[in-house]
Amino acid sequence: MKIPYFDAHCDTIGMGLHSGCSLRRNTCHVDLERGCALGRYAQLFALFGTVSEVPAEQMWELCCALHDRLLGELAGNSDMAALCRTGEEIDAAVSGGKIAAMLSIESADLLECRIDRVETVAQWGARFMNLTWNDPNVISGTNCREKERGLSGCGRDFVRELEVNGIYADVSHLSDAGFWDLAHMARRPIVASHSNARALCPHSRNLTDDMFRAIRDSGGVVGLNFYRDFVGGSGDIDMLIAHMEHFLALDGEKTVCFGGDMDGCDPLAGGIDGLQSVPKIYEALQRRGYSESLLEDLFWNNLRRLF
Repeated sequence: MKIPYFDAHCDTIGMGLHSGCSLRRNTCHVDLERGCALGRYAQLFALFGTVSEVPAEQMWELCCALHDRLLGELAGNSDMAALCRTGEEIDAAVSGGKIAAMLSIESADLLECRIDRVETVAQWGARFMNLTWNDPNVISGTNCREKERGLSGCGRDFVRELEVNGIYADVSHLSDAGFWDLAHMARRPIVASHSNARALCPHSRNLTDDMFRAIRDSGGVVGLNFYRDFVGGSGDIDMLIAHMEHFLALDGEKTVCFGGDMDGCDPLAGGIDGLQSVPKIYEALQRRGYSESLLEDLFWNNLRRLF
């Protein structure tokens, strides 16, 4: 089934760096061949690393290696995908039958939390950046450790530098206290690239209704996460859609998008086992009577407008 699909978060580049698998065709959740089969596809590829696996002083080296891996894969598959930094470049890529590939950074730890590196990654084309992963850093506590610690003075300066450089601050993984510090100071839209509804699955990685409203009111987006542990309940496609419908009931028609977290988690909910399964969600929403205009917003427009 040909559908539009714009996704805010996957970890496939890290999988490729560590395993050597090709972005063109692989056994991971995401590859270019399956992406092209969707019809119209745009993907934010996250650069990811954790200080629990890589020494803190080597994180920037890892970030550069991940960036080089992404550029190499795109250069070697230029017939199928193009690196995009702007909305106009996204439109040109998909109009030309190519996948629009964009860059995000999952945790400021990859910059070793250095503000002077924000401009560099902005020049690379980074558009989203998580302030933390699960490990606390000098910027803030996280959803799973030091949960009561919000943004430090350094963290506030870091956010301002992101805004100056056109990078959206991503609150997925951030502590609740950090979220509200950011929400109160943000001058640009904030995003949660891969987070669900805490009202339906009470995991600290998910968003409260008030958090969703704050993101909505900022003009940002919330990407639906496919990870079964963040979906909860039966973990079937109806439960996954329940998170979407919960957010839609909070006037989220222009806020909800997708951030499947593919190649960053396993198992996925709803019988999804990769990009090839995403049309199952589209078809399920069609059966529920969703209009084509709403489907276009959810699967494409809501995320596209940020670029």
